Amino acid sequence: MQRFDAVFFMLARLVTVFSLAFLVPLVWTWADDDLKEIEIWLGSFLATLCCGLLLWALTRRARRELDVRDGFLLVNLVWLVLPAFAALPLYFAVPGIGWSKAYFEAMSGLTATGATAIAGLDLLDPAANIWRCLLQLIGGLGIMLLAVAVLPFLGLGGMQLFKAEMPGPMKDTRLTPRIAETARGLWGVYFVLSAACLLAYRWGGMSWQDAFMHMCTTLGLGGFSSHDRSFGYWNSPVLEWTAVVFMSLAGINFARYFMVWRQRSVRPLWRDTEVRAYALILLAATVVVTFMVWRGGQYDTFGISLREAAFQVVSVATTTGYATTDYLLWPTFVPILLLFLGCFVSCAGSTGGGIKLVRMLILIKVARRELVRIVHPRVVNPVALGGATVPVNVIWAVMAYMLIYGGSMVGLTLLLLASGLDVVTAFTAIIACLNNIGPGLGKVGPAGNYAVLTDFQVWVCTFAMLLGRLELLSVLVLLTPQFWRR
Repeated sequence: MQRFDAVFFMLARLVTVFSLAFLVPLVWTWADDDLKEIEIWLGSFLATLCCGLLLWALTRRARRELDVRDGFLLVNLVWLVLPAFAALPLYFAVPGIGWSKAYFEAMSGLTATGATAIAGLDLLDPAANIWRCLLQLIGGLGIMLLAVAVLPFLGLGGMQLFKAEMPGPMKDTRLTPRIAETARGLWGVYFVLSAACLLAYRWGGMSWQDAFMHMCTTLGLGGFSSHDRSFGYWNSPVLEWTAVVFMSLAGINFARYFMVWRQRSVRPLWRDTEVRAYALILLAATVVVTFMVWRGGQYDTFGISLREAAFQVVSVATTTGYATTDYLLWPTFVPILLLFLGCFVSCAGSTGGGIKLVRMLILIKVARRELVRIVHPRVVNPVALGGATVPVNVIWAVMAYMLIYGGSMVGLTLLLLASGLDVVTAFTAIIACLNNIGPGLGKVGPAGNYAVLTDFQVWVCTFAMLLGRLELLSVLVLLTPQFWRR
């Protein structure tokens, strides 16, 4: 493994930097003067920091440019190792959670999935809730994107990491000539929206503590909450519509906001085919669900029906996973539609999960082209998106991705079924975790959580979250013999 020393060199630095995140809940417990909690968070901070510094010392001579394989290996190691450190305080602070579910919770946070295995959130120590939500702020845009921003200062290249982590098929698209400048620009957009969301929640009636936590999980599209009832805890139209706005904004490619700022015009936003399709789907789905719940008599007035429908549609479609009600009690068509939307509606380059809308648009155009070719075999009909021809290699990559996506969903579902889980819970749990949605249906629906699963089932779902966050291929490439050959 000597040829991967440079990977461990970078991993050491990332673990060391990540240890600083523990200072946020540590400061909170220090202010509360809770000695037991201080010991937990201080111990977790020191354990992470010491491990990072030790690995740094052992690999300090390994400084070289990372190649493509290094990039993929580092991405996977980061998403496997950081949740282990993040799980430490949860394991000690949450009564009876166990290591499997603590790691699951940390992975869910960093991958911005929002699936939780903890019940009694209202009674949970505030520092633990803050930590869970902070993980989603860190993981929302991708911790590797932060690494790309600092790599040039360490004399190491970041393009390989950017390609391995950046969501969507258009991985080579850059906003600026320098990858570090691109990363800083995206982070700048991310934190400006985060600050606006924080102030909006505070203005809407949340405490500063709740506003901070829900800002983290709204912009990260993760959906963790400090209350078991999620947004239903407040029953506030103002807060719910505020969440709808910021969840919708976070589901759009952050690169478009960067271009809007640089060009001082909203044209880059509206001219984007994916953004237009995204807005149209959310609007159409909201209209359909509003009509279904109003006609079904779930709510007395059209206004309440519209508010509840809009919140649930945007929350699930953007893979956030907040809830204001148990929508499993709505007409059966609705929760199935919501779960289906969560599989593909988020835009590439957003903090959402799923296969990304741009892939779905490419697949639809490829299918349309093949239908035309049946009638006109000699026609020249290239696949175009946004006025530009989609390269053949991108089309093949999308097709391969979808094949592996389907195979992974079937395989992981069969594992859960073999473990004794019922078919509805097993299938929807995998859909929810693979697409980083959070709540599924059945036992893991919006009124339940993943605490009912066994340790084996929890590990299957944890692996599904990792696959979904790194978009399958970045993980599965490590399983090929060619990756490990010199």
